[in-house]
Amino acid sequence: MTYDIPAHERARAFDRAAGAYAAHRPRYPAAVFETVEEFSGQRLAGARVADVGTGTGIAARALHERGARVVGVEPGAGMAAQFRRELPGVPLVRGDGNRLPLADGSLDLVSYAQSWHWTDPARAVPSALRALRPGGALALWWNDPDPSVPWVAEQGARIEERLGPGCYISNLETPPGLRWRTRTLRWSRRVSVDFHLAKLATHSAFIVLGEPRTSAFLAEERKHLTRHFPSGELDEPYVTSVAVAVRPE
Repeated sequence: MTYDIPAHERARAFDRAAGAYAAHRPRYPAAVFETVEEFSGQRLAGARVADVGTGTGIAARALHERGARVVGVEPGAGMAAQFRRELPGVPLVRGDGNRLPLADGSLDLVSYAQSWHWTDPARAVPSALRALRPGGALALWWNDPDPSVPWVAEQGARIEERLGPGCYISNLETPPGLRWRTRTLRWSRRVSVDFHLAKLATHSAFIVLGEPRTSAFLAEERKHLTRHFPSGELDEPYVTSVAVAVRPE
């Protein structure tokens, strides 16, 4: 079963699909960044931010566009190379979310966008708090397919049957010991069936499954989706979860 592959191997699998990840993964709605500002009590404009597990820079780009002084932190060589192509003017350091290569008290915000589930919270939380100034904030957010939509739930069941339980929906929990404020946002984007399938192929479980078996699964999935969406287009619905905790003064 693919999902039995160790997490660190699945995390590094993204290096093999960095270009497709950048092209097909969803961005984040503006409400995510408004929520981070509200819950952290600080503006992003001018804030010193480390986006950890930054990947190809999807969240880093949005933070940069809002005026934050962003540095990306990324362990994977392939993802880091894609980040530099996508955001040549944004600094990037190679590093691990469990051991941030950043100075003590140097940051206003540490963000983990779509990357917290690759960390060991027992190490990542102290590392983030060390890098934050007193009153700085740790922010986690992630997109999940919206399982309240019937076709998404049906697709999720087929994926879990093939790849194992828990391989597609995050179901993350915030780590204990901090006072978290949380919010759930629902939104969607209009894409083609082929674009949606290409997005599925960027998930780590499919990358490690290998191209022949992934292609076979996606071909069957195209048949299911074509029955639902004969026009060839669909609304891809998401639940975005946001959690923010402020470091005590």
